[in-house]
Amino acid sequence: MSEQTIPSGRVDAQKLDPNMKLEQHGELGLQWLSPKEAPLRLSGFPWFSQDGVYRRLPMQPKHTLPRAVDQLANSTAGGQIMFQTDSPKLAIRVKLSGKAGMYHMPATGQCGFDMYLGEQGDQQYFATVRYDHSQTEYECVLYDYKQAELRHVTLNFPLYQGVQEVHVGVVPGSEVKEPLPYRSDKKVVIYGTSITQGGCATRPGMAYTNILSRRLPLEFVNLGFSGNGRGEPEVARVISEIERPALLVLDYEANAVDVELMKRTLPEFIRIYREVHPDVPILVLSKIQFARERFEPELLQKRLDMKMVEMETVDMYRSQGDENIHFFDGTALLGTDSYDECTVDGVHPTDLGFLRMADTLTPVLHELLHRELA
Repeated sequence: MSEQTIPSGRVDAQKLDPNMKLEQHGELGLQWLSPKEAPLRLSGFPWFSQDGVYRRLPMQPKHTLPRAVDQLANSTAGGQIMFQTDSPKLAIRVKLSGKAGMYHMPATGQCGFDMYLGEQGDQQYFATVRYDHSQTEYECVLYDYKQAELRHVTLNFPLYQGVQEVHVGVVPGSEVKEPLPYRSDKKVVIYGTSITQGGCATRPGMAYTNILSRRLPLEFVNLGFSGNGRGEPEVARVISEIERPALLVLDYEANAVDVELMKRTLPEFIRIYREVHPDVPILVLSKIQFARERFEPELLQKRLDMKMVEMETVDMYRSQGDENIHFFDGTALLGTDSYDECTVDGVHPTDLGFLRMADTLTPVLHELLHRELA
């Protein structure tokens, strides 16, 4: 082909591939239900009954939060809506707080919902919302069947954007009832970094906390704060207010900046939490390997030094009689081989990376939660 005949110009896959096109629909004629009301169950927002907003920390905390943490609490990572319905058609209507804007994370992970069908322990991925990412409001049909059949539905909230409003649409007259109960009314609380929050999963259900929630039938609370999970004592005090915790996971090493900060914050964070929850299991989780560690010895040494601080802190508390505090070496989370192929940017996991993390952590959490899961 000569140079003059080579096609040029922008490629628009949505016009060339019908599977890429956004759906077009008129008035759906559905009944719109709010997760704020029964029988829909809302989880992942511990202060929702108090504040009535989709937010991971209280609107007016008793202790002043770092400004960035306070803002990131509006990201809805880990939030879930569950219910059962025999509606042959299911849709979702969403109003976001802002648009997608990250260079290395898909808009479907930042701003989208995804859906799983089936009971906990047997949930299967079904759909991700399809919408115009330049917009802050969208409406999407998740399934449309000819026959009514009772289905157990889980909807995962966006990981990196706030949600001002969300409604679930069902065919009028359909049965809608509460989901099957959790195994316990206690919560798994995971505090950490952007990796904890879910960066950079392609869709919400692939954040490792959400994967774990499908395997362990308990409510999970995702308190990952992108770039700002630094173990501040005021954050520890607010997290201590979450009632009926089954387990606290501390996964904030990657944001601890340096070894001295970890030495200052980790023992104090645990002390503050223990004042309120003396017997709740605590798991200190060191961070995953970063790709550059193979080429930058100082980066590898920093991780090893951080891990030593975490291990020594756990050993100190155990020597004082705290048998409910544990350490897990995050070096194993992405596997020992090809771990550098599991990230988007050498730091943040892909879906494969998150799946590996969840696979590694599932038996660890199962052991720590055996009383709640019995």
